[in-house]
Amino acid sequence: MTQATIGVIGGSGLYSMPGLSDIETVHLTTPYGAPSDAYVIGTIAGQRVAFLPRHGVGHRYTPSEIPVRANMYGFRMLGVRSLIAVSAVGSLRDDYAPGHIVIPHQLYDRTKGIRPSTFFGEGIVAHVAFDKPFDTELSNRLEIAAQTAGATYHRGGTYVCMEGPQFSTLAESNENRRRGFDLIGMTALPEAKLAREAEMAYAMLALVTDYDCWHPDHDAVTVETVVATMHANSAMAQSIISHAIPLIGEGFTSPAHSALASAIMTAPHAIPAERLAQLSLLLDPYFKKKS
Repeated sequence: MTQATIGVIGGSGLYSMPGLSDIETVHLTTPYGAPSDAYVIGTIAGQRVAFLPRHGVGHRYTPSEIPVRANMYGFRMLGVRSLIAVSAVGSLRDDYAPGHIVIPHQLYDRTKGIRPSTFFGEGIVAHVAFDKPFDTELSNRLEIAAQTAGATYHRGGTYVCMEGPQFSTLAESNENRRRGFDLIGMTALPEAKLAREAEMAYAMLALVTDYDCWHPDHDAVTVETVVATMHANSAMAQSIISHAIPLIGEGFTSPAHSALASAIMTAPHAIPAERLAQLSLLLDPYFKKKS
């Protein structure tokens, strides 16, 4: 199977990145079904990079419908260990303006529990550390790339993930600001949690499209507003990623790469054989060492 150590998940505008060559399209079937779409794999600065449209080509999946487990497992099947997430977000503060790019450092979960958020359960229990959901060193490389690309960017901030697909009410927007959150979106979770369970370093380029609905000088959020600003931001996001790829390179290491080393609670002999087989990609590095 074609391999790539770096992955990018986001919108369809990422496939026309400058310098992308040797393009392949890979369709995968995972233990969790089919991913959102085919993976597009190409070479940038000598590195094989796998791209996936989070919502599918044509934007077919709502945030709650995205097959996130299949998406993350598919990246891992391809060999990805560093994953860059590109996401449209609303801003909850004046200085994170539409058109800016944010590299956040924290997440807060306001989803409703209807999205499958773990590879585990059904006979196997694992608890990964998630205190720092975004990988620091991968975020550092995105920041250097943003500087090189000349982006107007901010480092840090908490992304609150809502269920959607409706945008916030004014009361919700004001409450999120009162709690001190900085960005709001609908897709970072459980994506970041599953990336950690799949032992991939995960960092985000958050593209600010609007001021949510709290801002007195900002109209209600509409799809038209979001899409227009996303199109304006896409070229800069492409440039940042192109600069980030050589900074990540082949030898990038992260604590996330061994997230399962001390996370699995269930004794190997107690795990159903079908679950061991289903999760062999993740478990074999640890269980085969013990056998």
